[in-house]
Amino acid sequence: MGQLGFFDLSKRYAGLDKFGDPLVLLKTKVPFENFRAELKTIWRTPKEQRKSNAGRPPWDEVLMFKVLVLQQLYNLSDEQIEYQIRDRLSFMRFLDLGVEDRVPDAKTVWLYREELVKAKKMKTLFDKFDAFLREHGYLAMGGQIVDASIVPVPRQHNKRDENDRIKAGETPEDWEEKPTKKRQKDVDARWTRKHGKSYYGYKNHINVDRRHKFIRTYEVSSASLHDSQALDDLMDPGNTSSDFWADSAYRSQQIETELESRGYRSHIHHKGKRGKPLGERQKKANKTRSKVRVRVEHVFGFQERSMGGKLIRSIGIDRAGARIGMMNLVYNMKRFIAFERGTAAPG
Repeated sequence: MGQLGFFDLSKRYAGLDKFGDPLVLLKTKVPFENFRAELKTIWRTPKEQRKSNAGRPPWDEVLMFKVLVLQQLYNLSDEQIEYQIRDRLSFMRFLDLGVEDRVPDAKTVWLYREELVKAKKMKTLFDKFDAFLREHGYLAMGGQIVDASIVPVPRQHNKRDENDRIKAGETPEDWEEKPTKKRQKDVDARWTRKHGKSYYGYKNHINVDRRHKFIRTYEVSSASLHDSQALDDLMDPGNTSSDFWADSAYRSQQIETELESRGYRSHIHHKGKRGKPLGERQKKANKTRSKVRVRVEHVFGFQERSMGGKLIRSIGIDRAGARIGMMNLVYNMKRFIAFERGTAAPG
């Protein structure tokens, strides 16, 4: 078996291009360098604060950010992303790594993501890409659509009294004496029921513009928070239309009054009541509104089917917020590529 030479590698890459390597456009079209300045504030210690300049130099911040993008795009664990970078030429090319270059290991990926969590800068990075979209003509247009989706996490096996104390904002007594056990307990995630099934985790509340179907704003909460309670923080004043769509979970007189006072035209689904079902006119109106509102379901569907699913393996709402924020950012990147390729569904 001969050694792999430069031209052999080029032939391999040409073979990938023949089959349409999806990471090529992601690498060339998304302005990853735009994130560098912000990432430096998260991952680089200022010179005046360094104890020593000795040791191995830190990883390039844009490279590590692209590793996190890959990890979210394919929903890979820290160990899996390390393996896949070593194994897949497409990943190496996306990261500008050669076969002879060292690869960030699982521990390094975890540490860099933890620093991102501590810095609470995920929304800043998300907004930076949204600003890029708007600058390049992808304005929030046609009105806004809001919805929420449950993001499950591994279920906790707690005793009933432990759950009662957690809900009360307290820490079970014996957990303080067992720090290792405490670190493995998620006290922020909550149970909720939907369509007769129980779910444990968090919620991803999003606002999508009707025209381009980009996520414009998002909020992360425990799964038990009612969808309508996150509405105030979701509204996008930058949308060029005053039309507003949502399902019946957002229907209340208070919300209708608030929307009207802020100049929005409400297209929220009508909701039937016990002993007072919807009339034919209301059913017809809901059917018409569903044709628009379904666009937000497409977003959640893409995250579920094309990004490896929405299950996240993290503990605490800060880590969940960073993971879900990255999920929303990577969705927008993929949506942007679809527009650039001319394959995005029409508005």
